[in-house]
Amino acid sequence: MSLASTASPAKAPGIVILGMHRSGTSCLTGSLQQCGLYLGQVHEWNPHNRKGNRESQRITALNDAVLDASGGRWDEPPATLRWTPAHAAERDDIIARLQGDAPGPWGFKDPRTVLTLPFWQGGSADVRLVGTYRHPWRVARSLHARGGMPFDQGLELWRQYNARLLDYRRHHRFPLLSFDLPDGEYRAAVARLASALGLEPGLPATGEGFFEPGLRTAGQETDGPALPPSVAAVLERLEQEAGS
Repeated sequence: MSLASTASPAKAPGIVILGMHRSGTSCLTGSLQQCGLYLGQVHEWNPHNRKGNRESQRITALNDAVLDASGGRWDEPPATLRWTPAHAAERDDIIARLQGDAPGPWGFKDPRTVLTLPFWQGGSADVRLVGTYRHPWRVARSLHARGGMPFDQGLELWRQYNARLLDYRRHHRFPLLSFDLPDGEYRAAVARLASALGLEPGLPATGEGFFEPGLRTAGQETDGPALPPSVAAVLERLEQEAGS
């Protein structure tokens, strides 16, 4: 798989972190950044995540523009993706700058990329995908706590995002990590992933690892009314894929 870019193909490959909102994408991206993944200028603090969502404002704005041109937005996934030559030119410049500035592996994360990945595909920049997911009730509770999204809407949005994540994985067979793993298992899984991606899995010279249990907002409860069958089916498939 590749991303459009005018940069030299000899550059280090990119790493794109995929996953729905409130599903551990920020934690995984911050952890990989701590292991040497170059992200460029990203948010390192915001009101909903004290360590920041590790997203580039420029990439988020471009994803929003593509979704808007497609008649959708992050919480209303469009059926068909559309973009303009101007969007493509902005994409190519973003990737070229990341590649040009990175001393080694580079990458980015924005949950909207689950919806816009076809837009980013194509071209000459080699990339690897990484996916993360979280139990649907935990995501729905977090979305409700953050913005008041009704639980049924949150569960359906979870289904749409993660069905696409599974579809991408069928084609690209990338690593898939559960944000619900016990603390020690999660840290070990991230270290294994970093090593597999060619990053340094150890901690930095000073300070602790990026992951903290407190980053799992809205609690870890999975109990609640029975999941809709379509949501439960996607969760079952995710767990099977993550364990394979």
